[in-house]
Amino acid sequence: MMKTMIQSVLGRRAMGVVMAGAVIATGFAFGVQPASAASEAHEPEAIDWSFNGPFGTYDKSQLRRGFKVFKEVCATCHSAHLLKFRNLAEEGGPAFSEAQVKVIAAEYTIEELNGDGDMEERPRLPKDPFPSPYANPEQAAAALGVAPPDLSVMAKAREGGPDYIHALLMGYQDPPEGREMAPGTHYNPYFPGGAIAMPAPLFADQVEYEDGTPTTLDQESQDVTAFLMWVAEPKLEQRHEMGFQVLIYLIALAGILYFATRKVWSDVH
Repeated sequence: MMKTMIQSVLGRRAMGVVMAGAVIATGFAFGVQPASAASEAHEPEAIDWSFNGPFGTYDKSQLRRGFKVFKEVCATCHSAHLLKFRNLAEEGGPAFSEAQVKVIAAEYTIEELNGDGDMEERPRLPKDPFPSPYANPEQAAAALGVAPPDLSVMAKAREGGPDYIHALLMGYQDPPEGREMAPGTHYNPYFPGGAIAMPAPLFADQVEYEDGTPTTLDQESQDVTAFLMWVAEPKLEQRHEMGFQVLIYLIALAGILYFATRKVWSDVH
């Protein structure tokens, strides 16, 4: 009886250690994070993004449309200093060809030191970062009243992530009766406090998609949000794939340990 009880306890303990390791490793691979404190802003609507869940992937067509919105609208005020042009051709991204990336990069210029030690302007190359519309935050603040935030990791940095960005872009409206707005602010119930300095950046038919997708406000908002999510987490698909492989490995290991434990203790009588 005592041996049977010991076998049962040790067997369950071995299984528990393995399965706990599986949960921890899987959570790390899939990027599970604790919820942050609740915001005073309205709760954004949950969107069924293609990249949601442990098996989510980016919609390449949506990323290309989102890049167009970012390039023609968002990039006139905001920077994305972590985005390099070559990233647009990398696996898991918008899937532009290398030739297309070279053409896109060459639309912008950059200054750098030449062989004589003088500053020289040249077309940007795929290795170069996407340009900021302003030289520094002070220049941006002088032009716009407040320096716009960099968008490189915005989709991961803000509570609510992509849902928040989409809701914010869609949420501009007239303030409720009796609500006094400070000069230079706009009412958006999804922004903490409800008063945001940025005017509504998007409206319907603001861009023209090459694939013929209707350019409604909701479509543009979803497309640029998905693009910003990719900018913030370009390796999401690879991380999901690795997480799945780790999970399969740990499940197999748990099975091997379980049967090995039974085999070892079966000879102890």
